[in-house]
Amino acid sequence: MSEKRIALITGANKGIGFEAARQLGREGMTVIVAARAAERGEPAAALLVDEGIDARFVQLDVTDEASVRAAAKWVEAEYGRLDVLVNNAGIAPAEASVSPSELPLKALRATYETNVFGVVAVTNAMLPLLRRAEAARIVNVSSELGSLTLLSDPESIYYPFNLMAYNSSKSALNGITLSYAKELAGTGIKVNAANPGYTATDINGHSGPQTVEEGAACVVPLALLDADGPSGGFFTGTEPLPW
Repeated sequence: MSEKRIALITGANKGIGFEAARQLGREGMTVIVAARAAERGEPAAALLVDEGIDARFVQLDVTDEASVRAAAKWVEAEYGRLDVLVNNAGIAPAEASVSPSELPLKALRATYETNVFGVVAVTNAMLPLLRRAEAARIVNVSSELGSLTLLSDPESIYYPFNLMAYNSSKSALNGITLSYAKELAGTGIKVNAANPGYTATDINGHSGPQTVEEGAACVVPLALLDADGPSGGFFTGTEPLPW
């Protein structure tokens, strides 16, 4: 097995996922760029290799259980374990940017397939490999829009953003994070939710004020936690957020 730590990042061909892979690679990890399509994932991994980062591509569609299982088998065959899992893949369909009473169920289901069910599918498939690592870390990329505390506070800047599909999917993801953290307490595996903030990516038409470098810099510290670090929390970097 490789002596270097192995990190797999879903949705890593662009945006925060790609930058998280870059930053973890610069920390000396082998990074696995997981993406749905080889024509996007392979060039992304190649770019990292050109920067001197040990990067590989694996095809992984979080909404396709066969794809998820195949990716887990590939990681096992290539490395025998997994040290870091970053569940980054997420969507916010344009047709879901409507009032709750106008939300098409198809758009709601599609959002949950990636943002919620996809995280569970990938985590469960990779968990046997994470258990083989000395001190594995799972980071679920959430959002401040998943904070019920912030969304319900009329004084909060997030209060006006009533995007039921996306917001509730991230609230669900926070609950999932806590569930895994409780199950894995005492195993050495830490599980946390990360808020990268309003970052300029495809998901928001590049309207966010933060760069992908800044967004990923809020995710990576949770992948690098030492033995004294938290588990079962919701953070921007290492600063806690309310649920």
